[in-house]
Amino acid sequence: MSATNPNIMNTPASSRREIRQLDDAAANRIAAGEVVERPASAIKELIENALDAEATRIDVAYADGGKTLIRVSDDGYGIPPDQLALALSRHATSKIDGSDLLNIHTFGFRGEALPSMGAVGRLTITSRASGGDAAATVSVSGGVAGSVKPAALSKGTVVELRDLFHATPARLKFLRTDRSEAQAISEVVKRLAMAEPFVGFTLRDLTGGGEGRVTFRVEPQTGDLFDALHSRLARILGRDFAGNALKIDAEREGIALTGYASLPTYSRGSAVAQYMFVNGRPVKDKTFIGAIRGAYSDFLHRNRYPALALFLECDPTLVDVNVHPAKSEVRFRDPGIVRGLIVSALRHALAGAGHQASTTVSDAALGAFRPEDRPVAPVYQMETRPSRAALQSVFEVQQPGFQEVSTAFSGRVEPGAPEAVDEALSQERPLGAARAQVHENYIVAQTRDGVVIVDQHAAHERLVYERLKAQVRENGVASQALLIPEIVDLPEEQHGLILSASKELASLGLVFEDFGGTAICVRETPAILGEVNAEAMVRDICDELLDLDQTQTVKDRIEAILSRVACHGSIRSGRMMRAEEMNALLREMEATPHSGQCNHGRPTYVELKLSDIERLFGRR
Repeated sequence: MSATNPNIMNTPASSRREIRQLDDAAANRIAAGEVVERPASAIKELIENALDAEATRIDVAYADGGKTLIRVSDDGYGIPPDQLALALSRHATSKIDGSDLLNIHTFGFRGEALPSMGAVGRLTITSRASGGDAAATVSVSGGVAGSVKPAALSKGTVVELRDLFHATPARLKFLRTDRSEAQAISEVVKRLAMAEPFVGFTLRDLTGGGEGRVTFRVEPQTGDLFDALHSRLARILGRDFAGNALKIDAEREGIALTGYASLPTYSRGSAVAQYMFVNGRPVKDKTFIGAIRGAYSDFLHRNRYPALALFLECDPTLVDVNVHPAKSEVRFRDPGIVRGLIVSALRHALAGAGHQASTTVSDAALGAFRPEDRPVAPVYQMETRPSRAALQSVFEVQQPGFQEVSTAFSGRVEPGAPEAVDEALSQERPLGAARAQVHENYIVAQTRDGVVIVDQHAAHERLVYERLKAQVRENGVASQALLIPEIVDLPEEQHGLILSASKELASLGLVFEDFGGTAICVRETPAILGEVNAEAMVRDICDELLDLDQTQTVKDRIEAILSRVACHGSIRSGRMMRAEEMNALLREMEATPHSGQCNHGRPTYVELKLSDIERLFGRR
C-alpha cells in the first residue's frame, strides 16, 4: 500500500468534499496530459494543423529529443492577427462549428492542442494569413499568454515550443532518452508523410546548435495518386518494399481502400511495418489488425507479418474519430463491412500475383555466392558452387537477408530433356524448363534470361494445398478407404479434440471413429494424397487443432487444417524426379495462384538473371 499523502491529511475534510471549478491553467495542464504525452505527440498535432491549413511543405525541427525545442513551419494559409489570441483558448477551432461532432473532415477539431502546449511549455506562434498585409506573433508560457505583436514572416505559420513540461517538471521524469524520443518523432513524421504524398516534409535535428542535421526529407510527389504513393512509400519503407508490394484498390458500400501490401515472401517478424490510415489519419485499429491477419492466414506462419500501408476513405459519419484524446483509435459504425473489404481486397491482390515471389529472395540467393567474411578476391576466382546448406538457407529465409553459408557442392544431377527446354524457351515459360535436379530436392530450370531454382517439396506442398481448397469449395475432398484401418493412440486432450472435429475432418477426406480409450481408428484418408502415413497426419492435425484460435472462422480453421494435410501429400525431399515430372511441376506452378510461396510464406523458388550470374564471374 502506498504512503498516505500528507497534504491531503492536513486538509480539512469539509474542504476536500467541496466542489470547486478548476481554473483555466489547471484545466489546460490536465488536457495536456492527454493530448501531449511526449514531444512526438506535440509534433503530430502541429503537423496535422499544418495539413488542415493546406500546406504543401512542412519543416520540422527539434533539439534534445524535442524536450528543449520543437519547431514546425508550414506554407499554409495562416492565421489572421486578430485571431491569434483566440487560437490559444481551449475549444477554440476553425475546423467545426459544434453542430455535428461526427461529421469531421479535418485532423484537428478539439481545439485543445495549442492551449495544452502553452500550459506545459513556452509556446510561440508566428503567422501570416494568405492575402494578409503583415504577420503577427503571440507567446504563452505556463498558460499565461502575452499580447499579440507584429512580426516578420512571408507566408504560413511557425509554431515554436520550448522547454516542454517546464510547467509540470514531474512529467519530464517519464520521458525516455533523447534518442528514443527522437526516434518517436521520426516515426510520427514518416507516418504522416505516407498519408500525404503531395506534401513535402523535412525533419531536422538541431541538437548542438547551428543549422542542425537533416534526418529525413521527401519532396512533394507528382502524378496520379498511386504513382505518388508508390514513390513516397519507396522513399520511406525502402525500395525492397516498393518492388515487392501489390497495389490495393477496392470499394464496397461507399468505403474505399487503397494502398500497397507486400507479397507473403516479403514478411517481417513483427507488425512494425504495418501502417493503417482512416481518412488520412494514422490509426491503430483492431479491425484492421484482425482483417490483415485473416487475409494472410493462408500464406504466412502465425509469427510472420506482411508489410503494408493501407488507406481507408469513407464518409466521416461512418467512423467516430473522437474516441481517444490523441485520435489514434477509431470506431466504425459497421466494422463487419470494413473487415470484409480489407480481407477481400488483400486476397484479390494476392491471387493476382500468381506465382510471383519476392525479389529479395533472389538477392539473398546471390548473397550466398558472395562470402563477405573471407579475404576479398576477384569475383572470377571465387568458388561459386552452392552446397545443400546454401540452397536450404535460401528457401528457409523468411525476411530480406540471411547468414553466409558454405560454398562446397555435392549431389547427383538428372539431366533435363532437350525437347522440353526448347519448347519452354520458345513459349517463354516464366519458370523455364528443367535442366537438372540436385540434392534430390532442388530443380534447376533454364529460362530465356536466367536460371530458376525450385524447392520441389515446398512447391508441391502449395500445389496440393490449392487443389484441396478447390475440392472443398466444390463438393468436399474425396477420400480413399485404407485396405487395413490404422489405429492411432493419442494423448487424452488430443483424443477429445479430434473427436469433436470428426464431422469437419470427414468433409476433408479424413474418416475415423472412436476405438475406445484414447485411440481412434482411421478408415479413410484424402484420395489426393495417395499413400500416406495416417498416424503422422493425424498427429499433425491434432497439433494444428491445439494451436488454432477458437475465435477463427470455420473457413480459416479448415484452411489451417488443409495446410497441415497438404504437407503429407507433397513430393518429399530426397526423391529423384524424372525430367517430365519436373517440367509438369513447373507448368502447374505457373498456372496456380500463390505458388511462389509455400503454406508458411517461405519462397518455393528463386530466380537468378543471367546478368547477375555474369557479374558473379566478372563478365560484367
